[in-house]
Amino acid sequence: MPSFPSARAKRRAVIVMGAAAVAASGLPLPAAAAGRATPVRIVDDKATRETRALFQYMLDLRGQGVMFGHEHSLSDGFTFEGMDGESSDVEAVTGDYPAVFGWDTLILNGFQKPGVYGGTEEENIEALSWAFEASDAQGGINVLSAHLYNFVTGGDFWDTAGRVVSQILPGGAKHADFNAFLDRIAAGVKGAKRPDGTLIPIVFRPFHENNGGWFWWGAGHTTSAEFIEIFRYTVEYLRDTKKVRNLLYAYSPNSSFGGDPTTYLKTYPGDEFVDILGYDAYDNSAGSAEWLSGTVKDLAMVVDLAAERGKVPAFTEFGESGEEGRNPQWFTDLLGAIKGDPGANQVTHMLTWANFGGNNRAYVPFPGHVMEADFVAYHDDPYSLFTSDLEGVFDARTRAVKNDPFLHLVTPTDRQRLTTSENTIRLRLTGGHAARATYSVDGGRPVRLCLDEDGFHSAPWMVDPSWLDNRSVTITVNAKVNGREHTDSALVLLGEVAPLPAGWIDDFEGYAGDDLTLSEAYSHVNANTTTLSSDHKGSGSFGLAYSYDFTSAGYTGIGKSVGADWNDFSALKLWVQGDGSTNGATLQVVALGAYFEYNFGLSGTEGQEITAPFSEFRPAPWDTGHADELLDAAHLAEVATFNLYLGYGGTTATGTVYVDDIRAE
Repeated sequence: MPSFPSARAKRRAVIVMGAAAVAASGLPLPAAAAGRATPVRIVDDKATRETRALFQYMLDLRGQGVMFGHEHSLSDGFTFEGMDGESSDVEAVTGDYPAVFGWDTLILNGFQKPGVYGGTEEENIEALSWAFEASDAQGGINVLSAHLYNFVTGGDFWDTAGRVVSQILPGGAKHADFNAFLDRIAAGVKGAKRPDGTLIPIVFRPFHENNGGWFWWGAGHTTSAEFIEIFRYTVEYLRDTKKVRNLLYAYSPNSSFGGDPTTYLKTYPGDEFVDILGYDAYDNSAGSAEWLSGTVKDLAMVVDLAAERGKVPAFTEFGESGEEGRNPQWFTDLLGAIKGDPGANQVTHMLTWANFGGNNRAYVPFPGHVMEADFVAYHDDPYSLFTSDLEGVFDARTRAVKNDPFLHLVTPTDRQRLTTSENTIRLRLTGGHAARATYSVDGGRPVRLCLDEDGFHSAPWMVDPSWLDNRSVTITVNAKVNGREHTDSALVLLGEVAPLPAGWIDDFEGYAGDDLTLSEAYSHVNANTTTLSSDHKGSGSFGLAYSYDFTSAGYTGIGKSVGADWNDFSALKLWVQGDGSTNGATLQVVALGAYFEYNFGLSGTEGQEITAPFSEFRPAPWDTGHADELLDAAHLAEVATFNLYLGYGGTTATGTVYVDDIRAE
């Protein structure tokens, strides 16, 4: 563990340039240098002066260069072992430091340096503060991501069991545990200070890549409404309850969206809760033209959305995830694609993952690495900004625009299924006071909500037991603030759904005929749309209409958690009606970390039963670490996930395939 006081003492003075010098550098001219205070609208209208200035600096930077970022640059690498606040693989190659330094809340668990495994909470809180201070001392900007451990099972962030988000929201069984962890984040952030006591600004990036299904806060493990509410709750708790004043907040789903803003905004918490619109994307194609084109298209979409909302656009996480070093020009190819697009080139920063050393992947080349020369060229490109290129980052003179009152229904969330008679309605109102707040059910008589000790306007809601019959109702909350009505609502499903038989993944009957509820049950990869079909089905009232779009990516997929033992079954079966195309489908079973696949075509236009014997599944071609494994009894005992991918066959880029009755038999 490093000596924190000595690391703090190493902080170099912030260089304050004159207006002429900054203008000559080509970088943004701080508002302070122009002698005026710039109004800024950010999530925390009580944020510190430096935090507001950082936001304005990033806004001004758009189109002038992209700051390079690296996760854990000062704590882990291939060129050093001990942490001294100065050693870094990036510095070893370029003689420079990244402009943006990434850190993670795993430091608080002691699972990433400078945190100490087995250390006390206080020690690891101090370690997180030191990490921010060490980066700030090198002249960089800090970003904090959050790989949160599973609050229900005690497992890691990959453990998707337990419907965790529903359990950590207000009223959930693990809500207090979540608050306790937020307390530790708040302490680490508030403890990050310069020698003069100034709080160090930090970009907080919680619940990233939520549109994928690999984290417990991701698609298929929570609903969009639950995600929105836990993001909002996290902001409100840190900002309003813990009074953390040195945070900006980033929203960062994962690629790809085909440039579709509707899909990107599906889980957007709202302008009131986000300062930075981000986008994560990893490349396993060695920088193919298709991947570069799709990434640039999505980044341009994010830039447009950010401009509409007065937010900062960023490439919040990126990396080359295929065979290491197969494209020695990968960094310069990516930078060239970004800076060559008038939309994408306005992203403010791009952060790649950590170099954990040993046998781990090098996301940044080290001396002697096959990509070293390319990374040096990337560094030397004037459009790629490192710490030596940054001046006046925290100098802008700004004034905060006071946030408007905002009301939202916290519980129940939209499309939540309630199965008991006793429930609680909660609304949160910030930025104002209401003399009276109420809720109503299906437009009925308003019921008074009272301000409780946790800061919610709340009241019990007793559901008539006869209503627990799979019906849906609309809950509406209202409050009048300064003469203006504020309202929010949610569609709530009442009653249990009969469980599917053992081995069944979906018969598409349990969604109350609601397309959004269906979509929320699956994770989605690349561009697709899932709706219920009453005309094309194998049995019952509904099947799945699975529409694909390969114009921005050569495949698309949907997935659902399984978490079951399939040793009593010998095959995967489903009803399928193809669209007559040359495209193909892939059934994928994930078990014990291995990805097993079975392929079939979509040329048939009549509904048919597909039988895929487990003995004919093989590891995915790219899953080289499990190339010799079989979908045998050991794997079938621990089936984690089912995915259904559609792949481009070279002639038909858009279409619809119908699916029903997916099960193991």
